[in-house]
Formats: sequence, C-alpha cells, structure tokens
Amino acid sequence: MTTNLAILGGNANPALTAEICEKLKIKQTEVLVSRFSEGEIRVHIKENIRGKDVFIVQPTCPPVNENIMELLVLIDAARRASADRITAVLPYYGYARQDRKDQPRVPITAKLVANLIVASGASRVLTMDLHAAQIQGFFDIPVDHLYAINVISEYFKEKQIKDLVVVSPDVGGIKMARAYARRLNAGLAIVDKRRSSPEKTEVMNILGEVKDKNVVLVDDIIATAGSLVEAAEALKNFGVQGVYAAATHGVLSGPAVERITNCATLQEVIITNSIPLKNPKVPAKIKVLSVAPLLAEAIARTHNAESISCLFDEIRN
Repeated sequence: MTTNLAILGGNANPALTAEICEKLKIKQTEVLVSRFSEGEIRVHIKENIRGKDVFIVQPTCPPVNENIMELLVLIDAARRASADRITAVLPYYGYARQDRKDQPRVPITAKLVANLIVASGASRVLTMDLHAAQIQGFFDIPVDHLYAINVISEYFKEKQIKDLVVVSPDVGGIKMARAYARRLNAGLAIVDKRRSSPEKTEVMNILGEVKDKNVVLVDDIIATAGSLVEAAEALKNFGVQGVYAAATHGVLSGPAVERITNCATLQEVIITNSIPLKNPKVPAKIKVLSVAPLLAEAIARTHNAESISCLFDEIRN
C-alpha cells in the first residue's frame, strides 16, 4: 500500500496528520508551508510525488481563510507535481454553516469554497460530520462523508452511565441524536427552542422524558457554547441528574472555554481532534478523542479501492 501513497498536510492540524501517518505506518511526505515576507503562502513539496495517490490533510478551521488558502495552494502544487490523484482530507469543513440563502443578498459560501477546491485540482474529498449533509452535493467530485459517532459512542459505552437519554439541541439534529440513542441503547429527547432575537434563543420545552435521567447533548459543532450552556441549564431545570455534551468539532471560539468552565451543570464535554485546541490548558471537563484511526482507515480503503461505507452505515437509518 505504501509505495504509491503520499500523505502531506499544511499548518492547520499537523498533529493529526502525523497521527494518521503513524496509524498507517508510513512516513509523512515532507512539505514546506511557510510565508513570504509580505504574507503570501509559500509551498514546496520536497519529495517526488509523480504518479502517486496523494492525500492532503488540512481542516479548514480557524484561522479559516488562511487554512483554506493553504489547502488550495497545496492542491495546486500536488497537481503541478503530476500526482495521479489528489484527495483533500477535510476533518472540519469551514464555512459549512453558510450553506443556503436564509435572507436576501447573502452568499452561499459553502458552495463557493467547494468550487475553489474543485478548481484547484482536487480529485475527491474526504470529510467528516458536515454541518449539513447536503453540502456533499456542492462538489462536482466524489465526496466521502464520515461520522465520529462510533468514536464518541464507544467512549460513553465505556463510562457505563445509567439511565441515559440522548438529547438533540434542536429539531435539525434529530437524525444524529437518534443514531446515538440507538448505539447507546438510550432514550431520546429534543430541546424545543424559539429565537427571540438574531443573537439569542430561548428554550421553551423539552420533548421527551428527562427527569431523573443522565443526558448527553449531541451536536456537530461547539462554537461559542452559548446554546450548549443554555440547553444544559434548561435540562437541569427539568430535573435531570447529570448533563454531558458531545460534538465532533470543538471550534471553541470567543468565550466558549470560559462558559464551559463556569457551567457547573455540565459534567463533561467531549470533542474530537478534528480541530486542534488553541489553548492546551483547557479545563479537565473538556475531553478530546482522536479521529486519526477513523481517517487512517478511510484513507487506506480509498487508496486500495475498497468500500468505506462500513465506516458510516450507522447514521443512515
């Protein structure tokens, strides 16, 4: 497998790239990604990748624009180095929340970024837990969409939490929450929210039985953690015993870490390393799980022209 496989990455998440290579037992392709004096991105692939199956690991996480531009330049460099196939491995897809026109005269930036990735020369995309699964259709190349549900649910299985109920923070997350509930053999509930202003939502009700239960709030992204803390406090008012939270992508922007730290109701928050933590000194209640084994398995199967559907069948029904 290793003779024709090349894995390289930019500056977005070098630790994840290195861990993927370790799982695959191959050496990471050496590449220079730096800046010229005026700030332009400089890329130099220092090894021969002619005719190789190249995987570029680069989540487009904050700083989003910098990391997207790095990704595009890396893809172009690989294309001009005569790579046989180029797969953009995007553990986190930035701009995914701008996936539709929800008001007049706004862009659909998720589609724009997809166009840029295709135009730069990518042959296919490997991504994980898109904010909206329909974003796969924005690409004119094959997209493999993975889910972190197995990684996260296995963690909660090991904890053996009694009287567990999986809670979706909104109606849009019901499908994902149902998949978690099925995996964990747990109950299901939904937070009923109303938006009182563009910046604030209000929890009106909890649909489902949560009194005297331990609950897990599941979502794809934790950004500022405002909605998460609000939902946790509302659940506490409805008589739950303990509140856990799980999300694939820990963006943790703005006051997120402070909010999680100060929320006594939240016992533990689970995220993955799809996005590197800006501050390694995070509170103990934030637990980071690795998705490197999942991504490594998907890369190996893609390279060997094997099906990867077994890696995400759990979420389909």
